[in-house]
Amino acid sequence: MNRQDAARRFNVKISGRGPTPMLFAHGFGCDQNMWRYVAPAFEDDYQVVTFDHVGSGGSDLSAYDPTRYSSLDGYADDVLQICKAFALENVVFVGHSVSAMIGILAAIRAPEVFANLILIGPSPRYVDDENYLGGFSEPQINELLEFLDSNHMGWSEAMAPVIMGNPDRPELGRELTNSFCRTDPDIARRFAKATFLSDNREDLARVGTPSLILQCSEDVIAPVGVGRYVHEHLSNSSITILAATGHCPNLSAPEETIAAIKAYL
Repeated sequence: MNRQDAARRFNVKISGRGPTPMLFAHGFGCDQNMWRYVAPAFEDDYQVVTFDHVGSGGSDLSAYDPTRYSSLDGYADDVLQICKAFALENVVFVGHSVSAMIGILAAIRAPEVFANLILIGPSPRYVDDENYLGGFSEPQINELLEFLDSNHMGWSEAMAPVIMGNPDRPELGRELTNSFCRTDPDIARRFAKATFLSDNREDLARVGTPSLILQCSEDVIAPVGVGRYVHEHLSNSSITILAATGHCPNLSAPEETIAAIKAYL
């Protein structure tokens, strides 16, 4: 895939004046607009690259393949395609939510591409298991996915404020609701299944790339215990517990998020 094709397929935007690429990957139901408060803070020192996962934002919807995107592997391959098309090397990858695991999978496949992984609200498995608390029971996840299957709009309106947290700032929940509602319902359902039914715990041990875990102090989607689990099983990792609450500190606490990334880098 050449640069022009990649730019069109993934709606790639590049800015900044630095030599080192910093690639921002958004989470489920979102698009690159979720980085608008964070990414510009790095433009003086980095080549800032944002994009939309296929099926999200301004991506090429005709490129969506249900088989390819039935698991997170397809999204990880896309990240590597973007890096190859734009000749990105020594990449600082910043992944929010499910894109944290997408970045981990990409780094396993091509460790030479990445200098650092910044993982915001990562979760290797959302479903509780023996000796592992992911935050949801299996019936809860099944109920969540069934609700999404039957009523995409209702699910978005109910879940987005819960995911965002910060009930004292309802405008944040409304923004996430609107983002969810803009997503094609069929694509949202498939991406939700790929996200919430994934289990990447064994992949953590295969990553050697230096990593920073940014964990919100209260997060119903990726609780503090999950962040600590990732830290314990990811060699060469650091963890910062943010004062921010909710699952989207890139929107609710951008200054703290920026400061934590800069302190690490």
